Amino acid sequence: MKKEKSTFGWIMEFAGQKRRFYWFSVICAVIGSVCQMIPFLAAVHIIGKLIGGDMDFGGYLTDFLMIAGAWVLRVVFHGVSTAASHTATFSVLANIRKRGLLKLERMPLGEVQNRGSGNLKNILVERIDSIETTLAHIIPEMTGNLCAVAAALIVLFAVDWRMALVSLITFPIGMACYMCMMIGYEQSYQRTVRATKNLNDTAVEYIGGIEVIKVFGKAKSSYEKFVATTKEGAASYVEWMRKNNVYFTFAMNIMPATLITVLPIGGLFVKNGSLPVSDFILIMILAMGLITPILNCMAFGDDIAKLNTVIGEVTSIINAEEMPRPETAQGSMKNNVIELEGVRFGYDEKEVLHGIDLTFREGTVNALVGPSGGGKSTIAKLIAAFWDVKDGSIRIGGVDIRKLSAGQYHDLVAYVSQDNFLFDDTVRENIRMGNRDATDAQVEQAAKDCGCWDFTMGLENGFDTVVGGGGSHLSGGEKQRICIARAMLKNAPIIILDEATAYTDPENEAIIQASVAKLVQGKTLIVIAHRLSTIVDADQIVLVNQGNIEAAGTHEELLSKSPLYAKLWNAHISSKDSLCGGEKNV
Repeated sequence: MKKEKSTFGWIMEFAGQKRRFYWFSVICAVIGSVCQMIPFLAAVHIIGKLIGGDMDFGGYLTDFLMIAGAWVLRVVFHGVSTAASHTATFSVLANIRKRGLLKLERMPLGEVQNRGSGNLKNILVERIDSIETTLAHIIPEMTGNLCAVAAALIVLFAVDWRMALVSLITFPIGMACYMCMMIGYEQSYQRTVRATKNLNDTAVEYIGGIEVIKVFGKAKSSYEKFVATTKEGAASYVEWMRKNNVYFTFAMNIMPATLITVLPIGGLFVKNGSLPVSDFILIMILAMGLITPILNCMAFGDDIAKLNTVIGEVTSIINAEEMPRPETAQGSMKNNVIELEGVRFGYDEKEVLHGIDLTFREGTVNALVGPSGGGKSTIAKLIAAFWDVKDGSIRIGGVDIRKLSAGQYHDLVAYVSQDNFLFDDTVRENIRMGNRDATDAQVEQAAKDCGCWDFTMGLENGFDTVVGGGGSHLSGGEKQRICIARAMLKNAPIIILDEATAYTDPENEAIIQASVAKLVQGKTLIVIAHRLSTIVDADQIVLVNQGNIEAAGTHEELLSKSPLYAKLWNAHISSKDSLCGGEKNV
Protein backbone atom coordinates (compact mmCIF):
# COMPACT_ATOMS: atom_id res chain seq x y z
CA MET A 1 0.00 0.00 0.00
CA LYS A 2 1.15 3.50 -0.81
CA LYS A 3 2.12 5.36 2.35
CA GLU A 4 -0.01 8.41 2.96
CA LYS A 5 1.98 11.63 2.83
CA SER A 6 2.09 13.78 5.97
CA THR A 7 1.07 17.43 6.11
CA PHE A 8 4.73 18.45 6.40
CA GLY A 9 5.57 16.28 3.39
CA TRP A 10 2.86 18.02 1.33
CA ILE A 11 4.11 21.44 2.40
CA MET A 12 7.66 20.61 1.36
CA GLU A 13 6.37 19.28 -1.98
CA PHE A 14 4.30 22.42 -2.58
CA ALA A 15 7.29 24.59 -1.63
CA GLY A 16 9.29 23.09 -4.51
CA GLN A 17 12.60 24.87 -5.05
CA LYS A 18 11.63 27.47 -2.44
CA ARG A 19 11.84 24.87 0.34
CA ARG A 20 15.44 26.00 0.91
CA PHE A 21 13.98 29.27 2.20
CA TYR A 22 12.30 27.30 4.97
CA TRP A 23 15.61 25.71 5.95
CA PHE A 24 17.33 29.09 5.78
CA SER A 25 14.54 30.46 7.97
CA VAL A 26 15.19 27.73 10.55
CA ILE A 27 18.94 28.45 10.58
CA CYS A 28 18.31 32.17 11.13
CA ALA A 29 15.81 31.38 13.87
CA VAL A 30 18.40 29.21 15.66
CA ILE A 31 21.04 31.96 15.44
CA GLY A 32 18.45 34.44 16.71
CA SER A 33 17.74 32.17 19.69
CA VAL A 34 21.46 32.06 20.53
CA CYS A 35 21.59 35.86 20.37
CA GLN A 36 18.55 35.95 22.65
CA MET A 37 20.48 34.07 25.37
CA ILE A 38 23.49 36.43 25.36
CA PRO A 39 21.74 39.32 27.23
CA PHE A 40 20.80 36.92 30.06
CA LEU A 41 24.37 35.74 30.46
CA ALA A 42 25.66 39.31 30.26
CA ALA A 43 23.15 40.43 32.90
CA VAL A 44 24.32 37.71 35.28
CA HIS A 45 27.90 38.76 34.63
CA ILE A 46 27.01 42.38 35.47
CA ILE A 47 25.20 41.37 38.67
CA GLY A 48 28.14 39.23 39.71
CA LYS A 49 30.53 42.14 39.25
CA LEU A 50 28.24 44.48 41.19
CA ILE A 51 28.00 42.02 44.09
CA GLY A 52 31.79 41.69 44.05
CA GLY A 53 32.22 45.49 44.19
CA ASP A 54 33.81 45.83 40.73
CA MET A 55 33.97 49.57 39.94
CA ASP A 56 35.44 49.28 36.43
CA PHE A 57 32.71 51.09 34.45
CA GLY A 58 34.55 50.39 31.20
CA GLY A 59 33.86 46.69 31.73
CA TYR A 60 30.20 47.46 32.36
CA LEU A 61 30.08 49.44 29.12
CA THR A 62 31.43 46.44 27.26
CA ASP A 63 28.70 44.28 28.79
CA PHE A 64 26.03 46.80 27.83
CA LEU A 65 27.33 46.98 24.26
CA MET A 66 27.28 43.19 24.11
CA ILE A 67 23.65 43.19 25.25
CA ALA A 68 22.73 45.86 22.69
CA GLY A 69 24.60 44.06 19.90
CA ALA A 70 22.96 40.72 20.76
CA TRP A 71 19.53 42.39 20.78
CA VAL A 72 20.15 43.96 17.36
CA LEU A 73 21.38 40.66 15.93
CA ARG A 74 18.39 38.85 17.38
CA VAL A 75 15.99 41.34 15.72
CA VAL A 76 17.88 41.14 12.41
CA PHE A 77 17.95 37.34 12.30
CA HIS A 78 14.30 37.15 13.35
CA GLY A 79 13.35 39.53 10.54
CA VAL A 80 15.42 37.62 7.97
CA SER A 81 13.97 34.32 9.21
CA THR A 82 10.40 35.61 8.92
CA ALA A 83 11.04 37.11 5.47
CA ALA A 84 12.49 33.81 4.22
CA SER A 85 9.56 31.81 5.60
CA HIS A 86 7.09 34.23 3.95
CA THR A 87 8.88 33.80 0.62
CA ALA A 88 8.52 30.03 0.87
CA THR A 89 4.94 30.29 2.13
CA PHE A 90 3.72 32.43 -0.77
CA SER A 91 5.29 29.88 -3.12
CA VAL A 92 3.43 27.10 -1.26
CA LEU A 93 0.09 28.91 -1.57
CA ALA A 94 0.65 29.62 -5.26
CA ASN A 95 1.65 26.02 -5.99
CA ILE A 96 -1.33 24.65 -4.04
CA ARG A 97 -3.70 26.73 -6.15
CA LYS A 98 -1.94 25.80 -9.39
CA ARG A 99 -2.02 22.09 -8.55
CA GLY A 100 -5.67 22.33 -7.55
CA LEU A 101 -6.74 24.16 -10.71
CA LEU A 102 -4.71 21.88 -12.98
CA LYS A 103 -6.33 18.92 -11.25
CA LEU A 104 -9.79 20.29 -11.97
CA GLU A 105 -8.93 20.21 -15.68
CA ARG A 106 -8.19 16.48 -15.48
CA MET A 107 -11.07 15.48 -13.21
CA PRO A 108 -14.39 14.34 -14.67
CA LEU A 109 -16.44 17.49 -15.21
CA GLY A 110 -19.40 15.83 -13.54
CA GLU A 111 -17.32 15.24 -10.40
CA VAL A 112 -16.27 18.90 -10.40
CA GLN A 113 -19.92 19.93 -10.59
CA ASN A 114 -20.86 17.51 -7.82
CA ARG A 115 -18.33 19.11 -5.48
CA GLY A 116 -19.97 22.47 -6.08
CA SER A 117 -18.37 25.68 -7.27
CA GLY A 118 -18.91 27.32 -3.87
CA ASN A 119 -17.11 24.51 -2.04
CA LEU A 120 -14.20 24.45 -4.50
CA LYS A 121 -13.89 28.24 -4.42
CA ASN A 122 -13.93 28.20 -0.62
CA ILE A 123 -11.10 25.63 -0.49
CA LEU A 124 -8.90 27.09 -3.26
CA VAL A 125 -9.32 30.72 -2.17
CA GLU A 126 -10.45 31.38 1.41
CA ARG A 127 -9.24 28.18 3.08
CA ILE A 128 -5.82 28.35 1.46
CA ASP A 129 -5.53 32.03 2.37
CA SER A 130 -6.33 31.19 5.98
CA ILE A 131 -3.14 29.13 6.43
CA GLU A 132 -0.77 31.85 5.20
CA THR A 133 -0.05 33.24 8.68
CA THR A 134 0.38 29.77 10.17
CA LEU A 135 2.80 28.62 7.48
CA ALA A 136 4.79 31.85 7.51
CA HIS A 137 5.25 31.99 11.28
CA ILE A 138 5.02 28.48 12.64
CA ILE A 139 8.37 27.26 11.28
CA PRO A 140 10.63 30.15 12.36
CA GLU A 141 8.79 30.96 15.58
CA MET A 142 8.39 27.39 16.79
CA THR A 143 12.01 26.72 15.88
CA GLY A 144 13.15 29.86 17.69
CA ASN A 145 11.11 29.10 20.80
CA LEU A 146 12.22 25.47 20.96
CA CYS A 147 15.86 26.49 20.49
CA ALA A 148 15.51 29.09 23.26
CA VAL A 149 14.17 26.41 25.60
CA ALA A 150 16.93 23.99 24.61
CA ALA A 151 19.63 26.64 25.12
CA ALA A 152 18.22 27.63 28.53
CA LEU A 153 18.06 24.00 29.65
CA ILE A 154 21.64 23.36 28.51
CA VAL A 155 22.88 26.34 30.53
CA LEU A 156 20.79 25.34 33.55
CA PHE A 157 22.10 21.77 33.57
CA ALA A 158 25.64 23.05 33.01
CA VAL A 159 25.37 25.39 36.01
CA ASP A 160 23.52 23.08 38.44
CA TRP A 161 21.62 19.99 37.40
CA ARG A 162 19.64 19.99 40.63
CA MET A 163 18.24 23.45 40.02
CA ALA A 164 17.57 22.58 36.38
CA LEU A 165 15.25 19.81 37.55
CA VAL A 166 13.72 22.05 40.20
CA SER A 167 12.89 24.67 37.57
CA LEU A 168 10.91 22.04 35.63
CA ILE A 169 8.72 20.85 38.50
CA THR A 170 5.74 23.05 37.58
CA PHE A 171 5.84 21.97 33.93
CA PRO A 172 4.47 18.38 34.28
CA ILE A 173 1.79 19.59 36.71
CA GLY A 174 0.65 22.25 34.26
CA MET A 175 0.92 19.80 31.36
CA ALA A 176 -1.40 17.39 33.17
CA CYS A 177 -4.01 20.15 33.28
CA TYR A 178 -3.32 20.93 29.64
CA MET A 179 -3.76 17.28 28.64
CA CYS A 180 -7.17 17.29 30.30
CA MET A 181 -8.06 20.01 27.80
CA MET A 182 -7.22 17.57 25.00
CA ILE A 183 -9.91 15.08 26.07
CA GLY A 184 -12.43 15.03 23.23
CA TYR A 185 -10.36 17.56 21.24
CA GLU A 186 -10.90 15.89 17.85
CA GLN A 187 -14.68 15.67 18.28
CA SER A 188 -14.93 19.28 19.50
CA TYR A 189 -12.72 20.57 16.71
CA GLN A 190 -14.64 18.69 14.02
CA ARG A 191 -17.89 20.04 15.46
CA THR A 192 -16.62 23.61 15.02
CA VAL A 193 -15.53 22.82 11.44
CA ARG A 194 -18.97 21.39 10.58
CA ALA A 195 -20.80 24.20 12.35
CA THR A 196 -18.77 26.88 10.58
CA LYS A 197 -19.29 25.22 7.19
CA ASN A 198 -23.04 24.89 7.79
CA LEU A 199 -23.19 28.52 8.86
CA ASN A 200 -21.44 29.65 5.68
CA ASP A 201 -23.68 27.47 3.49
CA THR A 202 -26.86 28.65 5.24
CA ALA A 203 -25.82 32.29 4.97
CA VAL A 204 -25.15 31.92 1.24
CA GLU A 205 -28.44 30.05 0.76
CA TYR A 206 -30.37 32.68 2.75
CA ILE A 207 -28.86 35.62 0.88
CA GLY A 208 -29.16 33.92 -2.52
CA GLY A 209 -32.79 32.98 -1.94
CA ILE A 210 -33.92 36.21 -0.29
CA GLU A 211 -36.14 37.05 -3.27
CA VAL A 212 -38.02 33.74 -3.07
CA ILE A 213 -38.21 34.00 0.72
CA LYS A 214 -39.87 37.42 0.55
CA VAL A 215 -42.20 36.58 -2.35
CA PHE A 216 -43.58 33.48 -0.63
CA GLY A 217 -43.62 34.97 2.86
CA LYS A 218 -41.13 32.49 4.27
CA ALA A 219 -38.95 35.07 5.98
CA LYS A 220 -39.75 33.81 9.48
CA SER A 221 -39.14 30.10 8.84
CA SER A 222 -36.04 30.75 6.71
CA TYR A 223 -34.64 33.17 9.27
CA GLU A 224 -35.27 30.63 12.03
CA LYS A 225 -33.10 28.13 10.12
CA PHE A 226 -30.35 30.75 9.81
CA VAL A 227 -30.66 31.62 13.52
CA ALA A 228 -30.50 27.94 14.51
CA THR A 229 -27.35 27.44 12.42
CA THR A 230 -25.80 30.59 13.88
CA LYS A 231 -26.54 29.44 17.43
CA GLU A 232 -25.01 26.05 16.71
CA GLY A 233 -21.92 27.77 15.30
CA ALA A 234 -21.57 29.86 18.47
CA ALA A 235 -22.40 26.94 20.78
CA SER A 236 -19.74 24.72 19.21
CA TYR A 237 -17.09 27.19 20.35
CA VAL A 238 -18.67 28.39 23.61
CA GLU A 239 -19.30 24.88 24.96
CA TRP A 240 -15.79 23.81 23.98
CA MET A 241 -14.26 26.81 25.75
CA ARG A 242 -16.51 26.45 28.81
CA LYS A 243 -15.49 22.81 29.19
CA ASN A 244 -11.80 23.77 29.11
CA ASN A 245 -11.81 27.02 31.10
CA VAL A 246 -10.80 25.53 34.46
CA TYR A 247 -8.09 23.30 32.99
CA PHE A 248 -6.79 26.18 30.87
CA THR A 249 -6.64 28.55 33.84
CA PHE A 250 -4.66 26.09 35.96
CA ALA A 251 -2.34 25.12 33.10
CA MET A 252 -1.51 28.68 32.08
CA ASN A 253 -0.86 29.77 35.68
CA ILE A 254 0.98 26.76 37.06
CA MET A 255 3.45 26.09 34.23
CA PRO A 256 5.14 29.55 34.17
CA ALA A 257 5.30 29.76 38.00
CA THR A 258 8.82 28.30 38.14
CA LEU A 259 9.97 30.66 40.91
CA ILE A 260 7.57 28.94 43.33
CA THR A 261 10.03 26.04 43.48
CA VAL A 262 13.25 27.74 42.38
CA LEU A 263 13.31 30.46 45.08
CA PRO A 264 12.87 28.36 48.25
CA ILE A 265 14.93 25.37 47.12
CA GLY A 266 17.64 27.55 45.57
CA GLY A 267 17.70 29.66 48.73
CA LEU A 268 18.37 26.53 50.82
CA PHE A 269 21.22 25.52 48.49
CA VAL A 270 22.75 29.01 48.79
CA LYS A 271 22.37 28.90 52.57
CA ASN A 272 24.19 25.59 52.89
CA GLY A 273 26.89 26.78 50.48
CA SER A 274 26.25 24.27 47.68
CA LEU A 275 25.11 26.97 45.20
CA PRO A 276 27.00 30.24 44.50
CA VAL A 277 24.90 33.41 44.63
CA SER A 278 25.85 34.38 41.05
CA ASP A 279 24.72 30.98 39.78
CA PHE A 280 21.48 31.32 41.76
CA ILE A 281 20.79 34.65 40.08
CA LEU A 282 21.46 33.16 36.62
CA ILE A 283 19.15 30.24 37.40
CA MET A 284 16.35 32.58 38.52
CA ILE A 285 16.64 34.65 35.34
CA LEU A 286 16.64 31.61 33.05
CA ALA A 287 13.86 29.87 34.99
CA MET A 288 11.55 32.86 34.61
CA GLY A 289 11.84 32.66 30.81
CA LEU A 290 11.98 28.90 30.49
CA ILE A 291 8.29 28.01 30.15
CA THR A 292 7.03 30.99 28.13
CA PRO A 293 8.60 29.77 24.85
CA ILE A 294 7.01 26.35 25.45
CA LEU A 295 3.60 28.00 25.90
CA ASN A 296 4.18 29.94 22.68
CA CYS A 297 4.76 26.66 20.87
CA MET A 298 1.67 25.10 22.44
CA ALA A 299 -0.37 28.09 21.25
CA PHE A 300 0.22 26.87 17.70
CA GLY A 301 -1.80 23.71 18.46
CA ASP A 302 -5.06 25.02 16.96
CA ASP A 303 -3.18 26.48 13.98
CA ILE A 304 -1.54 23.11 13.31
CA ALA A 305 -4.94 21.37 13.51
CA LYS A 306 -6.35 23.93 11.08
CA LEU A 307 -3.36 23.44 8.79
CA ASN A 308 -3.91 19.68 8.78
CA THR A 309 -7.59 20.17 7.95
CA VAL A 310 -6.95 22.59 5.08
CA ILE A 311 -4.15 20.49 3.58
CA GLY A 312 -6.50 17.49 3.85
CA GLU A 313 -9.19 19.38 1.91
CA VAL A 314 -6.70 20.44 -0.75
CA THR A 315 -5.20 16.98 -1.16
CA SER A 316 -8.71 15.50 -1.46
CA ILE A 317 -8.87 17.48 -4.71
CA ILE A 318 -5.32 16.71 -5.79
CA ASN A 319 -5.74 12.98 -5.12
CA ALA A 320 -9.17 12.79 -6.79
CA GLU A 321 -9.68 10.35 -9.64
CA GLU A 322 -8.74 11.69 -13.07
CA MET A 323 -10.09 10.96 -16.51
CA PRO A 324 -7.19 9.15 -18.19
CA ARG A 325 -6.48 10.67 -21.57
CA PRO A 326 -3.43 10.34 -23.85
CA GLU A 327 -1.34 13.35 -24.79
CA THR A 328 -2.01 12.63 -28.47
CA ALA A 329 -4.84 10.72 -30.15
CA GLN A 330 -4.35 6.96 -30.45
CA GLY A 331 -6.48 6.56 -33.53
CA SER A 332 -7.71 8.38 -36.62
CA MET A 333 -11.40 9.31 -36.83
CA LYS A 334 -13.12 8.52 -40.14
CA ASN A 335 -16.12 10.81 -39.58
CA ASN A 336 -18.26 12.33 -36.83
CA VAL A 337 -20.59 9.38 -36.32
CA ILE A 338 -21.24 8.77 -32.60
CA GLU A 339 -21.70 5.18 -31.47
CA LEU A 340 -22.67 4.00 -27.99
CA GLU A 341 -22.20 0.28 -27.42
CA GLY A 342 -23.19 -1.52 -24.22
CA VAL A 343 -22.94 1.71 -22.21
CA ARG A 344 -23.60 1.33 -18.50
CA PHE A 345 -23.27 4.16 -16.03
CA GLY A 346 -24.40 5.04 -12.53
CA TYR A 347 -24.04 7.68 -9.83
CA ASP A 348 -22.42 6.24 -6.72
CA GLU A 349 -23.87 2.73 -6.43
CA LYS A 350 -27.06 3.33 -8.41
CA GLU A 351 -26.95 2.36 -12.09
CA VAL A 352 -28.75 4.86 -14.34
CA LEU A 353 -28.03 3.52 -17.84
CA HIS A 354 -28.41 -0.20 -18.51
CA GLY A 355 -26.48 -1.28 -21.60
CA ILE A 356 -27.26 1.48 -24.11
CA ASP A 357 -26.70 0.79 -27.82
CA LEU A 358 -27.19 3.87 -29.97
CA THR A 359 -25.87 5.53 -33.14
CA PHE A 360 -26.00 9.19 -34.17
CA ARG A 361 -25.15 9.58 -37.84
CA GLU A 362 -23.02 12.44 -39.10
CA GLY A 363 -24.85 15.55 -40.21
CA THR A 364 -28.17 14.54 -38.62
CA VAL A 365 -30.43 16.10 -36.03
CA ASN A 366 -31.08 13.71 -33.16
CA ALA A 367 -33.47 14.25 -30.25
CA LEU A 368 -33.47 12.52 -26.86
CA VAL A 369 -36.94 12.50 -25.30
CA GLY A 370 -38.69 10.68 -22.52
CA PRO A 371 -39.93 10.99 -18.94
CA SER A 372 -37.87 13.01 -16.45
CA GLY A 373 -35.12 11.01 -14.77
CA GLY A 374 -34.98 8.49 -17.59
CA GLY A 375 -31.30 9.13 -18.45
CA LYS A 376 -31.44 11.62 -21.34
CA SER A 377 -29.07 14.17 -19.80
CA THR A 378 -26.77 11.40 -18.58
CA ILE A 379 -26.35 10.13 -22.17
CA ALA A 380 -25.62 13.66 -23.39
CA LYS A 381 -23.10 14.30 -20.59
CA LEU A 382 -21.32 11.01 -21.25
CA ILE A 383 -20.96 11.97 -24.91
CA ALA A 384 -19.66 15.39 -23.76
CA ALA A 385 -17.14 13.51 -21.52
CA PHE A 386 -18.46 14.75 -18.17
CA TRP A 387 -17.66 11.23 -16.97
CA ASP A 388 -16.26 8.05 -18.44
CA VAL A 389 -18.61 5.11 -18.95
CA LYS A 390 -18.48 2.31 -16.37
CA ASP A 391 -18.90 -0.42 -18.99
CA GLY A 392 -19.11 -0.35 -22.75
CA SER A 393 -17.72 2.35 -25.01
CA ILE A 394 -18.50 5.58 -26.81
CA ARG A 395 -16.84 5.99 -30.20
CA ILE A 396 -16.59 8.92 -32.59
CA GLY A 397 -15.58 8.09 -36.12
CA GLY A 398 -14.72 4.57 -34.96
CA VAL A 399 -12.32 5.75 -32.20
CA ASP A 400 -13.07 5.28 -28.50
CA ILE A 401 -13.25 8.77 -26.97
CA ARG A 402 -10.91 7.58 -24.18
CA LYS A 403 -8.19 7.28 -26.83
CA LEU A 404 -8.51 10.93 -27.87
CA SER A 405 -6.55 13.69 -26.15
CA ALA A 406 -8.56 16.03 -23.93
CA GLY A 407 -7.80 19.04 -26.11
CA GLN A 408 -8.77 17.26 -29.32
CA TYR A 409 -12.03 16.04 -27.84
CA HIS A 410 -12.98 19.45 -26.47
CA ASP A 411 -12.57 20.83 -30.00
CA LEU A 412 -15.01 18.20 -31.27
CA VAL A 413 -17.94 18.95 -28.97
CA ALA A 414 -19.91 22.10 -28.13
CA TYR A 415 -22.21 21.57 -25.14
CA VAL A 416 -24.99 23.94 -24.08
CA SER A 417 -27.18 23.26 -21.05
CA GLN A 418 -30.03 25.24 -19.54
CA ASP A 419 -27.70 26.45 -16.75
CA ASN A 420 -24.71 27.73 -18.71
CA PHE A 421 -22.46 30.35 -17.17
CA LEU A 422 -21.58 33.84 -18.37
CA PHE A 423 -18.44 35.64 -17.22
CA ASP A 424 -18.42 39.15 -15.81
CA ASP A 425 -17.40 40.56 -19.18
CA THR A 426 -19.05 42.11 -22.23
CA VAL A 427 -21.60 40.36 -24.40
CA ARG A 428 -19.05 40.38 -27.23
CA GLU A 429 -16.33 38.66 -25.20
CA ASN A 430 -18.70 36.10 -23.73
CA ILE A 431 -19.69 35.03 -27.25
CA ARG A 432 -16.08 35.21 -28.47
CA MET A 433 -15.06 32.61 -25.88
CA GLY A 434 -16.42 30.03 -28.32
CA ASN A 435 -13.61 31.02 -30.70
CA ARG A 436 -10.94 33.38 -29.40
CA ASP A 437 -9.80 34.12 -32.97
CA ALA A 438 -13.25 35.22 -34.16
CA THR A 439 -13.61 38.73 -35.56
CA ASP A 440 -16.21 41.21 -34.29
CA ALA A 441 -18.20 40.62 -37.49
CA GLN A 442 -18.27 36.86 -36.85
CA VAL A 443 -19.34 37.40 -33.24
CA GLU A 444 -22.16 39.70 -34.32
CA GLN A 445 -23.29 37.29 -37.04
CA ALA A 446 -23.48 34.46 -34.49
CA ALA A 447 -25.57 36.75 -32.30
CA LYS A 448 -27.94 37.46 -35.20
CA ASP A 449 -28.27 33.75 -35.99
CA CYS A 450 -29.21 32.93 -32.39
CA GLY A 451 -31.66 35.75 -31.77
CA CYS A 452 -29.29 37.88 -29.67
CA TRP A 453 -29.06 40.89 -31.96
CA ASP A 454 -32.20 42.80 -31.06
CA PHE A 455 -31.94 42.64 -27.28
CA THR A 456 -28.16 43.22 -27.38
CA MET A 457 -28.53 46.39 -29.42
CA GLY A 458 -31.11 47.53 -26.87
CA LEU A 459 -28.57 47.32 -24.04
CA GLU A 460 -26.81 50.43 -22.77
CA ASN A 461 -23.55 49.78 -24.62
CA GLY A 462 -24.69 47.18 -27.13
CA PHE A 463 -22.17 44.36 -27.53
CA ASP A 464 -19.80 46.16 -25.15
CA THR A 465 -22.26 45.94 -22.24
CA VAL A 466 -20.89 44.06 -19.23
CA VAL A 467 -23.32 41.26 -18.32
CA GLY A 468 -22.37 40.99 -14.63
CA GLY A 469 -21.20 37.98 -12.65
CA GLY A 470 -22.95 34.88 -14.00
CA GLY A 471 -24.87 37.13 -16.42
CA SER A 472 -26.83 38.69 -13.55
CA HIS A 473 -27.73 41.79 -15.62
CA LEU A 474 -29.61 39.70 -18.21
CA SER A 475 -32.75 37.61 -18.19
CA GLY A 476 -32.62 33.81 -18.28
CA GLY A 477 -33.60 33.70 -21.95
CA GLU A 478 -31.05 36.34 -22.91
CA LYS A 479 -28.26 34.46 -21.14
CA GLN A 480 -29.28 31.25 -22.85
CA ARG A 481 -29.19 32.77 -26.33
CA ILE A 482 -25.70 34.18 -25.69
CA CYS A 483 -24.53 30.72 -24.59
CA ILE A 484 -25.99 29.17 -27.75
CA ALA A 485 -24.29 31.86 -29.88
CA ARG A 486 -21.02 31.02 -28.14
CA ALA A 487 -21.46 27.33 -28.96
CA MET A 488 -22.35 28.11 -32.58
CA LEU A 489 -19.25 30.29 -32.91
CA LYS A 490 -17.10 27.39 -31.75
CA ASN A 491 -18.07 25.62 -34.99
CA ALA A 492 -17.57 22.19 -33.43
CA PRO A 493 -18.61 19.15 -35.53
CA ILE A 494 -20.73 17.82 -32.65
CA ILE A 495 -23.28 20.03 -30.90
CA ILE A 496 -25.24 19.01 -27.81
CA LEU A 497 -28.17 21.13 -26.64
CA ASP A 498 -29.37 19.92 -23.22
CA GLU A 499 -32.70 21.73 -22.74
CA ALA A 500 -30.87 24.73 -24.19
CA THR A 501 -34.07 26.53 -25.18
CA ALA A 502 -35.77 26.08 -21.81
CA TYR A 503 -35.67 29.80 -20.96
CA THR A 504 -36.51 31.16 -24.40
CA ASP A 505 -39.92 32.38 -25.53
CA PRO A 506 -41.63 30.69 -28.54
CA GLU A 507 -40.64 33.48 -30.95
CA ASN A 508 -36.93 33.31 -30.11
CA GLU A 509 -37.04 29.55 -29.87
CA ALA A 510 -38.20 29.46 -33.50
CA ILE A 511 -35.30 31.78 -34.44
CA ILE A 512 -32.82 29.53 -32.63
CA GLN A 513 -34.25 26.38 -34.19
CA ALA A 514 -33.96 27.92 -37.63
CA SER A 515 -30.38 29.03 -37.01
CA VAL A 516 -29.44 25.63 -35.60
CA ALA A 517 -30.88 23.92 -38.68
CA LYS A 518 -28.78 26.20 -40.88
CA LEU A 519 -25.57 25.83 -38.88
CA VAL A 520 -25.56 22.04 -38.37
CA GLN A 521 -25.01 21.12 -41.99
CA GLY A 522 -22.32 18.44 -41.96
CA LYS A 523 -22.46 18.35 -38.13
CA THR A 524 -23.98 15.94 -35.67
CA LEU A 525 -26.60 17.58 -33.46
CA ILE A 526 -28.05 16.05 -30.29
CA VAL A 527 -30.99 17.85 -28.69
CA ILE A 528 -32.70 17.09 -25.38
CA ALA A 529 -36.18 18.58 -25.27
CA HIS A 530 -39.43 18.23 -23.38
CA ARG A 531 -41.39 20.33 -25.89
CA LEU A 532 -41.87 17.61 -28.47
CA SER A 533 -43.26 20.01 -31.08
CA THR A 534 -39.77 21.49 -31.47
CA ILE A 535 -38.17 18.22 -32.59
CA VAL A 536 -40.81 16.63 -34.86
CA ASP A 537 -38.57 17.19 -37.89
CA ALA A 538 -35.52 15.52 -36.30
CA ASP A 539 -33.82 12.82 -38.35
CA GLN A 540 -33.88 10.51 -35.34
CA ILE A 541 -35.87 10.69 -32.10
CA VAL A 542 -34.66 8.43 -29.30
CA LEU A 543 -37.13 7.58 -26.52
CA VAL A 544 -35.23 7.04 -23.27
CA ASN A 545 -37.08 5.50 -20.33
CA GLN A 546 -35.65 4.24 -17.04
CA GLY A 547 -32.13 3.97 -18.40
CA ASN A 548 -33.05 2.02 -21.53
CA ILE A 549 -33.69 2.88 -25.17
CA GLU A 550 -37.39 2.12 -25.56
CA ALA A 551 -37.68 3.18 -29.20
CA ALA A 552 -35.89 5.15 -31.92
CA GLY A 553 -37.01 6.54 -35.25
CA THR A 554 -38.76 9.50 -36.82
CA HIS A 555 -41.72 11.25 -35.25
CA GLU A 556 -44.22 9.36 -37.39
CA GLU A 557 -42.55 6.02 -36.74
CA LEU A 558 -42.60 6.52 -32.97
CA LEU A 559 -46.23 7.60 -32.98
CA SER A 560 -47.18 4.34 -34.67
CA LYS A 561 -44.98 1.90 -32.75
CA SER A 562 -44.44 3.41 -29.28
CA PRO A 563 -47.41 3.81 -26.90
CA LEU A 564 -45.24 5.79 -24.46
CA TYR A 565 -44.18 8.28 -27.13
CA ALA A 566 -47.80 8.64 -28.31
CA LYS A 567 -48.82 9.29 -24.71
CA LEU A 568 -46.11 11.95 -24.30
CA TRP A 569 -47.08 13.55 -27.60
CA ASN A 570 -50.79 13.66 -26.77
CA ALA A 571 -50.05 15.13 -23.34
CA HIS A 572 -47.84 17.79 -24.96
CA ILE A 573 -50.47 18.70 -27.58
CA SER A 574 -53.22 18.82 -24.95
CA SER A 575 -51.27 21.14 -22.69
CA LYS A 576 -50.33 23.33 -25.65
CA ASP A 577 -53.94 23.55 -26.82
CA SER A 578 -55.07 24.29 -23.27
CA LEU A 579 -52.52 27.07 -22.95
CA CYS A 580 -53.54 28.57 -26.30
CA GLY A 581 -57.20 28.42 -25.30
CA GLY A 582 -56.41 30.14 -22.02
CA GLU A 583 -54.57 32.88 -23.86
CA LYS A 584 -57.56 33.37 -26.21
CA ASN A 585 -59.90 33.61 -23.24
CA VAL A 586 -57.65 36.21 -21.66
